[in-house]
Amino acid sequence: MTSPPHHAMFRVFQHDPDLFGRMAPRLGIAVPAIVETTPLLSAADGSTPVACRSNTQLRLTTAGQEELQLLIEAQDRRDPDKPVHWAHHVAYMWSRRRLPTCLLILCADAETARWAEQPVSSGPAQPPALTLHPFVAGPHNVPLVTDQDEARADPALAALSAMMHPADPAVGTALEALSAALRDLPDVLAHPLTDLTDQALALHPARRAWRELMLPIVREKEYRKTRDEGLADSTRESLLLVLGERGFLLGEDMRRRVAHCHDPGILRHWLLRAVMAQRPEEVFEDG
Repeated sequence: MTSPPHHAMFRVFQHDPDLFGRMAPRLGIAVPAIVETTPLLSAADGSTPVACRSNTQLRLTTAGQEELQLLIEAQDRRDPDKPVHWAHHVAYMWSRRRLPTCLLILCADAETARWAEQPVSSGPAQPPALTLHPFVAGPHNVPLVTDQDEARADPALAALSAMMHPADPAVGTALEALSAALRDLPDVLAHPLTDLTDQALALHPARRAWRELMLPIVREKEYRKTRDEGLADSTRESLLLVLGERGFLLGEDMRRRVAHCHDPGILRHWLLRAVMAQRPEEVFEDG
């Protein structure tokens, strides 16, 4: 089943768990400096109740070695039933892992964000048995990132800001900055943010602009990948040919190293060494 568009926002934190630590000061959240962030299993492991599964869960370690856990959920509209579920999620995760627990709500709508910021209380008014104070990130406290240097410095935050301002008149400029930042990233880092941004914009005209921006970048990366794979295969073949002509017998480890190398530069370096080496081990010394 396809996730709703607003779910892409909390999934950004699965891609970049350290994002909360960078965002907290901007949001005015008084959490001590976070030195380590570890994703926790939620939906996939089957150990979390169904009601708690649409979120990201992180374990945070502060500079004072205090540990706490953070639940991150997304909300796209007012829902009077949701605060009770939030309180349940926090209480359940607190009792399950026995770690201080906080909740961050992500909203792409300013009115929904203001509603979500309200404390949730249960029990007599004086005093309530339980009060939940959610952290909230939305258009009111996550500015739209339109500067390319700022987007390059923090692509995950730039992507999240675009998701929270899909109808902003400047969203086109923000998407241009984000696409420029993703162009420079390795595919393993760029692809998740590209896909999540596309998912988040699914209900907005900005999605078309995003796809038009990313199409030439994706094509260029695919061309480079195909070119590099072909160059690596050709250089690997030449390397093995030279080693064979020189009468070098490669051990199993050396053959495996050559077969598993897909970097044309490294293979070319080995090829040049193979021409002058006195023994096969010299080809692979120091990389």
